[in-house]
Amino acid sequence: MTKVRVLLAEDHQLVRAGIHALLDKMGGVLVVAEVSDGQAAVKAVEVQQPDLVLMDIAMPGLNGLEAASRITKSWPKVKVVILSMHANEEYLRQALKAGVTGYLLKGADIQELELAIRTVSRGEQYLTPSVARYALEAYQHDGAYPVNPLDRLSPRQREILQLIAEGHSTKEIAFRLSLSTKTVETHRSQLMERLDIHDVAGLVRFAIQFGLVHPSS
Repeated sequence: MTKVRVLLAEDHQLVRAGIHALLDKMGGVLVVAEVSDGQAAVKAVEVQQPDLVLMDIAMPGLNGLEAASRITKSWPKVKVVILSMHANEEYLRQALKAGVTGYLLKGADIQELELAIRTVSRGEQYLTPSVARYALEAYQHDGAYPVNPLDRLSPRQREILQLIAEGHSTKEIAFRLSLSTKTVETHRSQLMERLDIHDVAGLVRFAIQFGLVHPSS
């Protein structure tokens, strides 16, 4: 029997080890790699070509939603299941826009985790019941989700916004992204203009409000 090849992306080592152990006990599932941030997840997908990525949302540098968007665009056959602590409409909207095929809460039991993996592996979508109603309600009302201010930003601008909100300096961001400091400053000016926010504190509040980072980051 061909096994489902899974890449696990989760920034907390103990949580990652626990999920890995659960996956190892599932018949027909093979963990091919595990990573701790979104950038590493994208690189690992390129190398490992897994069938499925089990992805945390809150990860440093490049969060799970941004990483998922890059993965689904570059490797359409790779399925992404988001692991989230948040059962709310906004996170689901962002996840579906990123092209994920599964959304699972971290409080789910082992049986639901296995069900999500099996369902997505068959080419079907799996949304945990507590958030599935949001998708149904949105399309019943007007066929789409309301516009998110993050949609005004390019993927690179969202990435830089996250790094700014995490406290990285312009030089640090430039080094991490292999950009010049001038390019980073240009992106920062553009995203401030698009969001009509003109100080770093305001950018941090915005990033927290819309889920790019969390207050503890």
